[in-house]
Amino acid sequence: KRVQLPTDRETGQPRGFGFVEMGTDAEEAAAIEGLDGAEWMGRDLKVNKAKPREDRGSSGGNRGGYGGGGGRNRY
Repeated sequence: KRVQLPTDRETGQPRGFGFVEMGTDAEEAAAIEGLDGAEWMGRDLKVNKAKPREDRGSSGGNRGGYGGGGGRNRY
């Protein structure tokens, strides 16, 4: 139904990942099964279901800086 390819804010270049909205759950499952691990242009694809973004609160994006940031997943 829809494709989104995020770009780098500074360079305008693609960031190397994207989001695809499928029409049905069956189409989603078939795409994941058929494409996860496939090779495209010399690179192995990682295809999975997107996860909701974490709520970052209203602290201006500052995560504290006290040790490792934990799992900063974008998907």
